[in-house]
Amino acid sequence: MVITEINLYHIEMSLLTPFSTSYGTVKDRALILIEVVDENGLSGWGEVVAFSTPWYTEETIETCTHILETFLIPSVLNQMLEHPSDLQKHFAPIKRNNMAKAGLDCAVWDLYAKRLQKPLWDVLGGTRSKVEAGVVVGIDQPHKMKEKIREHLHDGYKRFKIKIKPGMDYELIKVIREEFPELPLMADANSAYTLNDISLLKRLDDFNLMMIEQPLQSDDIIDHAILQKAIKTPICLDESIVSFDDARKAIELGSAKIINVKVGRVGGLTEAKRIHDYCVDKEIGLWVGGMLESGVSRAHNVALATLPQFHIPGDISASARYWNKDVIMPEVTVENGDITILNRPGIGYEVDVDYIRKIAKKIVAHKK
Repeated sequence: MVITEINLYHIEMSLLTPFSTSYGTVKDRALILIEVVDENGLSGWGEVVAFSTPWYTEETIETCTHILETFLIPSVLNQMLEHPSDLQKHFAPIKRNNMAKAGLDCAVWDLYAKRLQKPLWDVLGGTRSKVEAGVVVGIDQPHKMKEKIREHLHDGYKRFKIKIKPGMDYELIKVIREEFPELPLMADANSAYTLNDISLLKRLDDFNLMMIEQPLQSDDIIDHAILQKAIKTPICLDESIVSFDDARKAIELGSAKIINVKVGRVGGLTEAKRIHDYCVDKEIGLWVGGMLESGVSRAHNVALATLPQFHIPGDISASARYWNKDVIMPEVTVENGDITILNRPGIGYEVDVDYIRKIAKKIVAHKK
């Protein structure tokens, strides 16, 4: 295939409910939707899931725009690609900038599957007709967090993640556990702790958590290995894993028993699948993480979650949990805790281009 046109749609969507973590609170979500068009006029879609500020990774919407327009798009336009993985040789001269790369990588995967007239999940090697959905509850007053959990239980969600930070950890989890003793519960620290907090983190073993996600610094693997030896609760690494090699090293060092794979963070579906295949051999648990994304990226996450090693329900909630209106049709829905996989070509959902053009703050077309 030859990519003859790449369009960037800069949009902003307001969350139905502000979302708080140890890093801060998100109310309005800026995103870049990427449309790649081949020589036959067929389109594939991806999404840049960086935030407006560099609190999650060093990337932002502005840095991704610069990297895409100055380096990635010129290197890909009018180049012959046999397979989406061929993008890696074009990406290689540009260090990191994984969220910019991921948006383009995912768009090409969608296009590739459509050219084959096959669902993306099938092309990736998925094996499930449904994927289990998990849900995230942001930091709030304990009674409000419990109320959210009750709502999500009613909706059938099968795994619950709560955000924690120093001062809102042990007692918070204790209150939730007292009301929901059997809840499939995990805690996400977003790098809020250090090895000086080992005694506190060991106390969390009392609560039979599924895992504690990213307790230490985002660029750390070694200290997590020390911590994992000291606590019973499985550590899940998130921000520390930005490549296949990071995953390999973390597993070899014993830094984590579980890995959260976020497509944007690792640079796209190509690298996400490499991590998956390695974790199959090493019997490491996997789940798909979310980034407060639109339905385009959510659809890619659903496809990835059909791969066999993703045993843990991912952060793939219904579109209606976040947006008044999503950018795909139909929207992603959850029934009895499951998302049914669509058997249509590509990501399986139709992108509402008219709506995207209506809400776009800027549209930039790249052609040669």
